[in-house]
Amino acid sequence: MADNQELEAFFGLSPKVQFCRSCVISNQRPSSTVEFKHSKSDQKKTIGFGDDGICDACRYHQVKAQGIDWKHREDQLVATLDKFRRNDGSYDMVVPGSGGKDSAYTSHVLKYRYGMNPLTVTWAPHLYTDIGWQNFTNWIHEGGHDNLLFTPNGRLHRLLTKLAFENLLHPFQPFIVGQRIIGPSIALKYGVQLVMYGENQAEYGNDPNENYKPTMDRKFFSAQDPLEMMLGGVSIGNIIKDYDYKLNDFAPYIPPTAESLEEAGVEVHYLGFYLPWDPQECYYYAVEHTGFQANPERTPGTYSKYSSIDDKIDMFHYFTTLIKFGIGRATYDAAQEVRNGKITRQEAVHLVRKYDQEFPSRYYPEFLEYIGLTDAQFWETVDSFRSPHLWKKSGNGWELRETVS
Repeated sequence: MADNQELEAFFGLSPKVQFCRSCVISNQRPSSTVEFKHSKSDQKKTIGFGDDGICDACRYHQVKAQGIDWKHREDQLVATLDKFRRNDGSYDMVVPGSGGKDSAYTSHVLKYRYGMNPLTVTWAPHLYTDIGWQNFTNWIHEGGHDNLLFTPNGRLHRLLTKLAFENLLHPFQPFIVGQRIIGPSIALKYGVQLVMYGENQAEYGNDPNENYKPTMDRKFFSAQDPLEMMLGGVSIGNIIKDYDYKLNDFAPYIPPTAESLEEAGVEVHYLGFYLPWDPQECYYYAVEHTGFQANPERTPGTYSKYSSIDDKIDMFHYFTTLIKFGIGRATYDAAQEVRNGKITRQEAVHLVRKYDQEFPSRYYPEFLEYIGLTDAQFWETVDSFRSPHLWKKSGNGWELRETVS
């Protein structure tokens, strides 16, 4: 633990860096994956730690292992599915996903184990990787699913990604917004009342209270003036004013209201509430049943080959979390593998120290071209988001003040 109270901490983060005694996550991890504001002084909720130094995510995994009757949870799942099951040939649920290991597992289990007729829907990646496109097509053809691939206005999406990078250092924000709302939005359009996502991010450190209910919090769908909705740290109204767009162009990013979902009877559930969720087991299942393939080489910034590999921009999302919170991709991967008993904490520490700060150079030129920045502009933006309590100058570069040990 470091005592950096004299150093400024951006985003309202704790000036004292603390690492979980059970896994390798730190108390700097945000408890939300979507950021709508852009000030470095904004207060950000982070993962909780108990007096024993154990993080909320590890604490919940202890509950999963010892305190949940999974047979009862599965009975609840069957009852929920039966409530929405249709026998007239129409879709009885929407399953959002990319064809990655998690959505492949979710959709295949629901269709072939529990007899549902899902419509899978995909919010397209920014830039497909070769393996990502291959896994997507395998998901549909070998996995046996109907699918709607939704690709938002490319020119607008690039602009929103650039704004999100410059204002939030969060180039994935517009994608996350679309990914979150595509399921309920398509359900409304098709008259389907059940949407099933895979795991709840509370599994990994978001608000732990969300782990104890099967449905998505409808606060995300709270009514608001679309012109005041923030995308990339800028209101839609200001984007319309400053760029050549109309409000209708933003329709894919504007979530349905909670009232419209309630009126239509649409419910958004997480399969991970009903069945024990293990990313590695999802991977093995997807390989066997949907033709999912891992990358032939590991992903830069981590040691894994099969997680979040469909988008060339994905690795820059994790690089920016390293810059803002001191938490890179290897930390996220290793923390959940410790919780699931795949590796020891000692092994996780070694992997984090070896890979976490590796720069994702593989698709760097394409990323710069996509968001329209030069190398110098990229690093100027990145360095402006380095919180003094996390980073210090070292020679011609930067180094973290505290790393897991």
